[in-house]
Amino acid sequence: MTRTILTALACSTLLSAPAFAQDQIELKYTVPSVPSDIHTRAMQVFKDTLEESQPDRFDIQLYDSGSLFGQGADLDALQRGNAEMTYVSYQLIADAIPAFGLLTAGYLFQSPEHYDAFLDSDLGGEFKQRVSDEMDIQLLAACYLGTRQLNLRGDQEVNTPEDLSGVKLRMPGSDAWLFLGEALGASPTPLPFGEVYLGLQTGTIDAQDNPLPTVEAAKFYEVTDQIIMTSHLVDAINVAVNNETWDQLSDEEKAAMTEAAQASCDFNNEERIAEEERLVSFFEEEGLTISTPDVDAFRSHVQQVYFDSDRSQDWPEGWVEQINALAE
Repeated sequence: MTRTILTALACSTLLSAPAFAQDQIELKYTVPSVPSDIHTRAMQVFKDTLEESQPDRFDIQLYDSGSLFGQGADLDALQRGNAEMTYVSYQLIADAIPAFGLLTAGYLFQSPEHYDAFLDSDLGGEFKQRVSDEMDIQLLAACYLGTRQLNLRGDQEVNTPEDLSGVKLRMPGSDAWLFLGEALGASPTPLPFGEVYLGLQTGTIDAQDNPLPTVEAAKFYEVTDQIIMTSHLVDAINVAVNNETWDQLSDEEKAAMTEAAQASCDFNNEERIAEEERLVSFFEEEGLTISTPDVDAFRSHVQQVYFDSDRSQDWPEGWVEQINALAE
């Protein structure tokens, strides 16, 4: 009798082990970026933080370099349920919900902390709810991508948008990017990224704009003379999880996932800010002049150009003013 009971208990234990594994919530976290990218490394911070607070609850699988889904396919994968997590840009959100095109406008956000203040505000709550309702994803935290600056040939002094009149500023070829170049006061010139170095070298273009780490990586400092710290676009991407997964979680688990996402973005932000600060000295050592223009003049001019355009017709009324106030 005793042997029969022990055998039954052993079989019961063996049968229950796979059931426990199946109870884990699978999180396939997919990105197109390479392992060395800061926001790729931040994914490991997310995993470590969540596993520490919720041991054995999640099966977190990290996929970088587009190994699971290529660039542009990751959001679709979340919405179809083929992956659970990725980063989602504000530009992608604006494509799906045009009213949120305002969140991609020049000079709206002024720092990583400004993004956090927005997401924590009543406006941010309304924004996240609408994204959830219309895109079927939850936005957990915003990770800083960098601040775009102007990188110019020659020694022309630039202090206000009027000083950029006639400057051939390379921009990506989409309408939204070209509009930003025009709003800055320049003559926007579409050019593929791979041709920018030669364009600067030969004078086909006079300037380009990118975050400082991109200027270093692409060696644009070799063929330019100055960097104007206009800080015209502070960019970020959102850690996102699909609603199919989110709706399975308890309130405690939702809080733990949100805290892990914020921890990963805090790591990312600290690393990126330190990198940008280092590069100012690096470029000066390479012989470039670094200057700060009248940023308030640029901000008011750029925002007014957006307000006067058809683009602003879909924007929620009063949001720009309220988001501006969150930075104060």
